Amino acid sequence: MDWRDLSIDGYNRIFELLDPALQGMSQTELNQQPKPDCNSLGWTVWHLARGQDAQIADLAGTEQLWIKDGWHDKFNLPPDPEDTGFGDSIEQVRAFKSPSASVLEYCRAVVAASNRYLKTVNASELNRELDESYQPRPTVGVRIVSIMADALVHAGEAAYIRELIKGSGWLGY
Repeated sequence: MDWRDLSIDGYNRIFELLDPALQGMSQTELNQQPKPDCNSLGWTVWHLARGQDAQIADLAGTEQLWIKDGWHDKFNLPPDPEDTGFGDSIEQVRAFKSPSASVLEYCRAVVAASNRYLKTVNASELNRELDESYQPRPTVGVRIVSIMADALVHAGEAAYIRELIKGSGWLGY
């Protein structure tokens, strides 16, 4: 198996958790915080997609789908390329209103763009060091894995938040 195929498979696994986690959830439930200081399900999935969109677009040298495809309008948010939810206060999380199914549609579009990008990366690009302050400097390959790991963690969080809201025993792996 080629590393690209392996990576694409890893990114697609996000939906093994998100699809059932979001199935049948109302807009009210997407915005519900399990506790006053917790992230909502809708915010968590939005943050997963925003982080991945911003980072993959940066690696690919393309415009974020958030802006290019007008996703910000569907979420009634400004087209700020820096707004990924990272560092949001609990007040910002509470103010976030998920536009129902759009949160999953945006995530699907982001994963599709990620997969298109992954198909273009060659070994030279994979080993390219990023111009960042981290030491040692991460490579494109390290960042690709980091983005995938972050997305899968947030997808797991989303599944757990659903369980806290619905309490339906859905997570019975």
